[in-house]
Amino acid sequence: MDDNNKRVSNTSCCESTASKSMDSCCGSADSKALSQYWVTDTVSTQVGEIPRVSTALIFKDKLGAWKARWGINRMNYKVEPGLYCVGEVNSTSPVFVTANYKMTFDILRRELAGLSAWILVLDTKGINVWCAAGKGTFGTDEIVRRTALTRLSQVVDHKTLILPQLGAPGVSAHDVSRRTGFKVVYGPVKAADIKEFINNGMNATPEMRKVNFTIKDRLVLTPIELVGTLKTTLMILGILFLLNLISPNSFGIVDFYGYIGAVIVGCFLVPVFLPWIPGRAFAVKGLTLGLIWSLLLNFINGWPYNPDYSLIRAISYVLIFPAVSAFFAMNFTGASTYTSFSGVLKEMKAAIPVIIISLALGIVLILTSAFIPGI
Repeated sequence: MDDNNKRVSNTSCCESTASKSMDSCCGSADSKALSQYWVTDTVSTQVGEIPRVSTALIFKDKLGAWKARWGINRMNYKVEPGLYCVGEVNSTSPVFVTANYKMTFDILRRELAGLSAWILVLDTKGINVWCAAGKGTFGTDEIVRRTALTRLSQVVDHKTLILPQLGAPGVSAHDVSRRTGFKVVYGPVKAADIKEFINNGMNATPEMRKVNFTIKDRLVLTPIELVGTLKTTLMILGILFLLNLISPNSFGIVDFYGYIGAVIVGCFLVPVFLPWIPGRAFAVKGLTLGLIWSLLLNFINGWPYNPDYSLIRAISYVLIFPAVSAFFAMNFTGASTYTSFSGVLKEMKAAIPVIIISLALGIVLILTSAFIPGI
């Protein structure tokens, strides 16, 4: 047996010791990790049994990802942190570091199909790499901690960790090297480029370093934002229902689809048309499209020639709906390559007072039109 196979055996001890239970024969592997449907078997190493995972995503994986996109069980969609592997690994196989957000983990294992590699999963509290790097959970301390807990230096002969490029903001590479002995190499932005990256001797091309934010990339973010508006929408509709019980001029279908349109503008149209909307700030982009929507709403309802409602209500729409669109558009600042942390803080500091003032004036006017007959 060669040196590599002395350290790592690709035959599960559970297969060779049928009389033992999974927990007893695979002592060092976490029992919760071993019970997952995407774990196929285990690999014997000097530190114990390491779960080997499938690189094929099944319907259950795709359904889970879809549910997470819509905010269903989103905060609990994660895998157990620790060390995993794919393929016929040995002590020279590369080590990829990732987050324990299951969608991120699934994308990585899928793209490792045909390769033999170790996967070091950090405890990012179920948050993806990019966001976790900003929050500090995908960072230097967790890498140091996880390499120690998994005794990675006893599993592999080399001293290289391949990290996703989007995790770089949270990681001090020289500190990781100093504290663990492992050198940090940043992989490509997209997991789909991993095989080419490995074939190039772990050298990324300029294109692999480029972060694209296409319409498709932006659209996958919209479901969770739309779901996030449901609570606010239900509260507003409830308030309008109560006001209709006491106001002479009832709120109706125009108010309903006017508000829903403003939500769609902020959560859907702004990200779709993001590069082409004037202004850099998301709030400005939301205000711009929201203003177009409110003017279109008034035009549809007869303004300025044959209006269906008063001037005061028309003005209230122009004040309220752009503010609503701007507020929801700002939710994308944390998910966009267009922004930085300092830029987000600057934008919020400038935009929030404007949004509040516009909403307050609009609400005063729309309540005035609702409770004072003839206005």
